[in-house]
Amino acid sequence: MIVAVLASRYVYVQLRQAQSGAAKPVKLVSVVAAAAPLKLGQRLELKDVRLVDWPEGKQPTGSFAHTEDCVGRALIMPVVENEPILESKLASREAGAGLVVAIPVGMRAVAVGVDDVVAVAGFVVPGTSVDVLVTGSGPSGPVTRILLEHVRVLAVGQQVQPDNTGKPQTAPVVTLLVNPEDAEKLALATSGGKIHLALRNSTDMVNVNPPPAYGVTMFLGTAPLAPKAAVTKPAPPPPPPPYTVQFINGGKAETLTFPR
Repeated sequence: MIVAVLASRYVYVQLRQAQSGAAKPVKLVSVVAAAAPLKLGQRLELKDVRLVDWPEGKQPTGSFAHTEDCVGRALIMPVVENEPILESKLASREAGAGLVVAIPVGMRAVAVGVDDVVAVAGFVVPGTSVDVLVTGSGPSGPVTRILLEHVRVLAVGQQVQPDNTGKPQTAPVVTLLVNPEDAEKLALATSGGKIHLALRNSTDMVNVNPPPAYGVTMFLGTAPLAPKAAVTKPAPPPPPPPYTVQFINGGKAETLTFPR
């Protein structure tokens, strides 16, 4: 009986300690989160954010505790409802709003005119990656080459977000994100030739850089002939200088020349 009483008391004490530990309250703090799905470039207003409870010490890095720290700043990436607003997802207050905040420092947004064929039947949507092909006239006839590879699409028309259902988006203009050097190439290609966009897997970052495709090769099955360089004959060497002899006869001097 004594052993049973002691064992029962031990079990009772252990259960009480376990219950008291499980019931220990967790201190919560406030974290600013999205009140609804928010789009890239959207400037945050007070109605777009709200405070949610979060365990103290477990807040995401870069989170905010006060809504006024976020209001007035634009998002550089979309967020979903109840997702914490982080410093890394906001542009500076001086950056403005809209598409401009999605352009990284050192990059440029270039718009190109497209149609359903160029834009792959509308499946070129914001966030996808494309290769830019240019077709023009070369020394041996028409030629097509890949000008730029894995270029990010920033916007289609005025839409900066893809359709949630995956539907294609059609617009007469597509905006691409390129560096300044590629922006010059793209501008030259659109003015002096015709461009096409080739849709590619966004995770495929390998540069293929295939050789250009020549019209004469496609239609005749032969390699294009290299343009003949102009043959320049060397200039003839200058004639040698003549021999010069000076005769002195008394007080009279005379100079005579003889060809070599």
